[in-house]
Amino acid sequence: QVQLVESGGGLVQAGGSLRLSCAASGRTSSIYAMGWFRQSQGKERDLVATITWTGGNTLYADSVKGRFTISRDNAKNTVYLQMNSLKFEDTAAYYCAADVNPSRFVNLRLKAVYDYWGQGTQVTVSS
Repeated sequence: QVQLVESGGGLVQAGGSLRLSCAASGRTSSIYAMGWFRQSQGKERDLVATITWTGGNTLYADSVKGRFTISRDNAKNTVYLQMNSLKFEDTAAYYCAADVNPSRFVNLRLKAVYDYWGQGTQVTVSS
């Protein structure tokens, strides 16, 4: 079992920045990748960014490339999402997820491959 706890959400003006954190506990040695997904009202939960735990390889949604950066601190079992130049359309609940079964890297875009999820943290961007 892996437990995930997100923090760092809040209200920010358009153009501002936030950093989300996700702390993992439990069987963290089994983690292959950790990702951030987001879900706004009435929409699907979609990938924002993901990172492999060992190699640090990353994938981003096109909508956040150049604005968001995912990183991890293996010693702290924590993954971060630095969000800059925030837009109104970034408003959503952000969820951290962990994949403990190594799979094809491209499959990390799919929420179905993730085994554990956090409770989510709300990010609201005012226009």
